[in-house]
Amino acid sequence: MDRIRIVGGNPLAGTIPVSGAKNAALPLMIASLLTPQTLTLENVPHLADVEQLIRILGNHGVDYSVNGKRDHQNGGTTSGYSRTINFTAENIVDTTAPYELVSKMRASFWVIGPVLARMGEAKVSLPGGCAIGTRPVDLFIEGLQALGADIDVDTGYVVAKAKNRLRGNRYTFPKVSVGATHVLMMAASLARGETVLENAAREPEVVNLAECLIAMGAKIHGAGTSTITIEGVDELSGAKVRVIPDRIETGTYAMAVAMTGGDVLLEGAQPDLLEAALDVIRKTGAEITPTNAGIRVKRNGAGIAPVDVTTEPFPGFPTDLQAQFMGLMTMAKGKSRITETIFENRFMHVQELARLGAHITLSGQTAIVEGVSKLKGAPVMATDLRASVSLVIAGLAAEGETTVNRVYHLDRGFERLEEKLSGCGAVIERISG
Repeated sequence: MDRIRIVGGNPLAGTIPVSGAKNAALPLMIASLLTPQTLTLENVPHLADVEQLIRILGNHGVDYSVNGKRDHQNGGTTSGYSRTINFTAENIVDTTAPYELVSKMRASFWVIGPVLARMGEAKVSLPGGCAIGTRPVDLFIEGLQALGADIDVDTGYVVAKAKNRLRGNRYTFPKVSVGATHVLMMAASLARGETVLENAAREPEVVNLAECLIAMGAKIHGAGTSTITIEGVDELSGAKVRVIPDRIETGTYAMAVAMTGGDVLLEGAQPDLLEAALDVIRKTGAEITPTNAGIRVKRNGAGIAPVDVTTEPFPGFPTDLQAQFMGLMTMAKGKSRITETIFENRFMHVQELARLGAHITLSGQTAIVEGVSKLKGAPVMATDLRASVSLVIAGLAAEGETTVNRVYHLDRGFERLEEKLSGCGAVIERISG
């Protein structure tokens, strides 16, 4: 099993290209199930989750072809590693998403919306993914039932039917859910009549999906606000859509620079996608400057200031940056409080950061981080995707050598992380086997 070895202490300087967003690419790929025509997605990152979803879509009968792959070893690094992938679901050959595929990645459950809307039936295994809380599918089921679906949960599968098409309706999410917003927006695009989704997620990835569906012929208004209106159409067509840059990757590398010092251009990053996180990073003492090429992050040798944060749905501070920020706060000059409100079990990285010398105590859903003057390298183990990269951030500043085990978590969401960091002066390498 691969490991990542880091020798800490080097500031970062140079350019890091920001990849396409995993959390946008996955629902866009799933949207290909809504039409028999080709959906072309640009700026798709090369990630384990993307490859797994390609296999799941293939099980339903989706054909794909890849073009525009960049040669990153011969001068292509400044444009990132983006690919263009064509998805064609001319015939959906199987309306079942089996356990052995869905159990490996939670987002694959989202196929239930478009398969049901297009085919009138879907049978999808209950999902798997990172072990960061229960994240139940109740909102998906309730929302689809509001659109007229008959749903049973049987032997670990959600079985949904809508013989005479889904019907538009008004549905209010009892809590904000990005995944359920994706699914109901896709399903409602092919429903009869108007659907109004209230208390909908406002994340940029939801907007990216809405833009995709509109390009395919859907009638959607209000994406990016808490009320989204969808007027169902009889059919959708193909389209060409670009995946937005990854705001979580952007914030992660910005925190790495804040942790180590240095001066890095995050090429292709869009500041409007993570303003709350950038404001927090500024408060720690880093300089953040939007440019025509992306975002420049700079920190001199001054200490890291402690900052309190609470995770919130967009436009608040993202839960997907909580672990990375905790890594940064381990060396702050003072005490910080980090409160997690989205997932109930997202502090598994605390014990691993403690192995590097961090002082962190937990009180319910709040972590109190007492900054230390130095961290010391040690073997650590990744517990989930975002936790794994928090260990990398800490390792970049720790004295001596840090080895991060279980890096398959990293490969799910960060495209060639060690390559991008080593290009800016970090001593970091992947060790295979």
